[in-house]
Amino acid sequence: MELERIRPTVLRATFHAYELASLVAAARYVVDTAPDDVPAESLAQLGELLADYDRQLHGLSAAPPPGGPAGAGGHGREPV
Repeated sequence: MELERIRPTVLRATFHAYELASLVAAARYVVDTAPDDVPAESLAQLGELLADYDRQLHGLSAAPPPGGPAGAGGHGREPV
């Protein structure tokens, strides 16, 4: 994982897919199983973040990957 400060309150994060999946799974677990002493506002904010993530992920799956569709030429590389 890499973090870069863009502005005082804005960070850019670069993750491997498994790293991001781990964080998202943990966030979903908290939203689903949080004890009563976790503030409702915190759970709502985390729920909104997960909804944004889901929307962004859906957009990624609808767009072709950079460099063209996987499997181009039958082996995922550019044809020669």
